[in-house]
Amino acid sequence: MSKPHVLVIPYPAQGHVIPIMELAQCLVKQGVKVTFVNTEVNHKLVTSSWLDKVSFGELMEMVCIPDGLEPWEDRADICKLTWSILKTMPTKLETLIETINNEDGNDKITCVIADDCMGWAIKVGNKMGIRTAAFWPASVATLASVLSIPKLTDDGIINHKGWPLSDEIIQLSEAMPPIKPENLGWVGFKDVDTVEAAFQMLKEAEEASNMSNWFICNSAIELEPAAFNLYPQLLPIGPLLASNRLGNQAGHFWQEDPSCLTWLDQQPVCSVIYIAFGSFTIFDQTQFQELALGLELCNRPFLWVVRPGMTKETTPVYPNGYKDRVGSRDKIVNWAPQQKVLAHPSVTCFVCHCGWNSTLEGVTNGLPFLCWPYFADQFHNETYICDIWKNGLGFNKDEAGIITCREIKSKVEQLLGDQTFREKALDIKEKVTSSVTKGGRSHNNLNSFIRWIQEKNTDARQG
Repeated sequence: MSKPHVLVIPYPAQGHVIPIMELAQCLVKQGVKVTFVNTEVNHKLVTSSWLDKVSFGELMEMVCIPDGLEPWEDRADICKLTWSILKTMPTKLETLIETINNEDGNDKITCVIADDCMGWAIKVGNKMGIRTAAFWPASVATLASVLSIPKLTDDGIINHKGWPLSDEIIQLSEAMPPIKPENLGWVGFKDVDTVEAAFQMLKEAEEASNMSNWFICNSAIELEPAAFNLYPQLLPIGPLLASNRLGNQAGHFWQEDPSCLTWLDQQPVCSVIYIAFGSFTIFDQTQFQELALGLELCNRPFLWVVRPGMTKETTPVYPNGYKDRVGSRDKIVNWAPQQKVLAHPSVTCFVCHCGWNSTLEGVTNGLPFLCWPYFADQFHNETYICDIWKNGLGFNKDEAGIITCREIKSKVEQLLGDQTFREKALDIKEKVTSSVTKGGRSHNNLNSFIRWIQEKNTDARQG
């Protein structure tokens, strides 16, 4: 008798690969075979940094298909990447599925789980008569703006290319974060061609969402009750974190530096500021130096992730004499084992770009935030943190658009000087933790979804 065999495909970005990889590993633990499909470039990155990949044996197979770009072309060019994906990858995925299904009649793909930003993959699955599930790795508040594209267009809020037609705040629900038109997920790219490419990709995502058997989300109803009430067809199964593997997480594009954990062991409890801005944020030199000086002014130990490519300069330039002045109070690494860092008792707060993965990791560890969003959905998440959950603060920019070193020092002192922020953070942690443990809403939903995968001849949706 054939076993369920799921093909999983993420959008090719760090923040998308990690959570759907967590889902894939949940499936493998329940005896489901998974073929995980990355682009060729990301396949090399993920498999070279994931040291534990052999532990899943034959149940997890990592494969790749081309994204259509030449090896030397820049994948950070979202416009070029998006059009190349839409042109190249659907036929490549169809060929891959046909090859797998023809190799062994008892090992055919029984379900396609696709990141909704790869909505075309849902269409491929449907075309081939395979059951499908859409997966959303970010906040449901962000997804709501995508699912509202037809209404936003009909109401004259955006045009047919996705551009806002007014500055009026978009409020999809009273209890959801208000959205400034310039912070719509696709508009945040600013560049005309990139905005229109991203909008086309998300239009496909909206269309595909209506074609899938299930639509599962890496969130919890305890975090976003208003958003889930607005879209009852969405199923919360998150946060999907590696907590059951003590923070050993797969899917990273860079090698983690474990030396920072040894350094944290030497710091006092609740003393260290942790600063990390994900895989996409880029600083100019002025802002980078202000951040460095701000951390120095705080006069506290800090762990700072300065990944390759984070500054516009090839190599980050620190203020003169900086390393000598901060001495042993600082630890700077290229990439950190973030879940282990955030769970460490020495860490007192998280200076964060508010990407959804980082937001969930901070929330589940009960840490207060200092929010420094860079683009798109990160502004929605900042609103959650500062205005709805109230477990953090944002920064104010000066007239030149810079977050100054004095502003950084001031907000650190305000956050750490008011116990209310930590109390709120611990309260949210407790609620979210209860959702992913046995009997919790997300836990039950994930089990229902896995049962549906295993009962592969069943076509009923559960919720």
